[in-house]
Amino acid sequence: MRLIVTNLTAKDVKPHIHKLVDALYKAVPAGVGCKGFVRISKDEFKNVMKDGAQWCLKNGYATEDDIKHIEDEGKIAQANPAKVSEKAIQRGLDQLGTLGSGNHYLEIQEVREGNIFNKEAAKAFGITGPGQIVIMVHCGSRGMGHQVGTDYLRLFLEVMPKYGIEIIDRELACAPFNSPEGQDYYQAMACAANMAFANRQVITSQIRKVFSQVFGKSADDLGMKLVYDVAHNIAKLEKYIIDGKEKELLIHRKGSTRAFGPKHAKFLPKDYAHVGQPVILGGSMETGSYLLVGTDSADETFSSTAHGAGRTMSRAQAKREVRGDQLQKEMEKKGIYVHGVTMAGLAEEAGKAYKDIEVVVDSLEAAGITHRVAALKPIGNVKG
Repeated sequence: MRLIVTNLTAKDVKPHIHKLVDALYKAVPAGVGCKGFVRISKDEFKNVMKDGAQWCLKNGYATEDDIKHIEDEGKIAQANPAKVSEKAIQRGLDQLGTLGSGNHYLEIQEVREGNIFNKEAAKAFGITGPGQIVIMVHCGSRGMGHQVGTDYLRLFLEVMPKYGIEIIDRELACAPFNSPEGQDYYQAMACAANMAFANRQVITSQIRKVFSQVFGKSADDLGMKLVYDVAHNIAKLEKYIIDGKEKELLIHRKGSTRAFGPKHAKFLPKDYAHVGQPVILGGSMETGSYLLVGTDSADETFSSTAHGAGRTMSRAQAKREVRGDQLQKEMEKKGIYVHGVTMAGLAEEAGKAYKDIEVVVDSLEAAGITHRVAALKPIGNVKG
């Protein structure tokens, strides 16, 4: 997940929303198997896997300020391309700067009137007031990351008997973290995470270009600053107090995201250290999303929180109950222009297929693991 602020307002953007969304659709390829504009060799792609968003800095797709506002500065150090299969490399080689499919999106949003809840955190994150335009991006490591998972799932199924592991579902295949197979997977997973950081950074570069072209100003003049970029399908080594003693744990976050409070300041950008980590909570393309902030109480959940509203119905059920073309027209009547790759894909992501984001955020606040900063509503969307 990634959030970018601007100094534009809804009044500035709404007259140009069709032009803007259509231009973003062309600049950021979406859909199954889509290919990006970045042409690199296999050896250079290995550098992407090793350096993540920092590769983007070296190659003109990022600024120093961007890197400071990415989890782990956009680079998981344990990445080792030698642990990634040839098939996974080939699948990722031409996918830098692409959105993909499923629930991945690039969304133009505005800060809701009367919905800035934490003024100190909002100020730190660059949220200035109602009507401000922000851009949210949800995508990952594309086919490469999927292939890495597939490759090691097969390997783990083969080696589990050696470690005396039995499972009730093949999808739960695993190996001990400190085993050779476990370490190989961790290094390959880090490569996928780095590719995802780089992918979102290249997309950010494209977003800046499109906004500059449409509004005739530079990205700097438009105040296009990265708030934060954080993973939500990853395992991380982190230290926590267990039974009175500090222990290093492997924290699995699948469909969840990190939510560090101020006491984890050394892992946060300096300008956020006093308030905590931004948490980007996606809702649905019909209803809106939230910017939250992590708390020190989140240690009870190993500094983890929800990354999105979560589904209430399967994709197949959504397609049975919703017609994409009708949904598109209904959304436009509500002031939301969506440009999707397929009508079936739009139907899968209908608002009714997701939980009520207000209920989700209420539960996170009640648990004390994140607090509201600002509510965001969609006005334009590129759907994979």
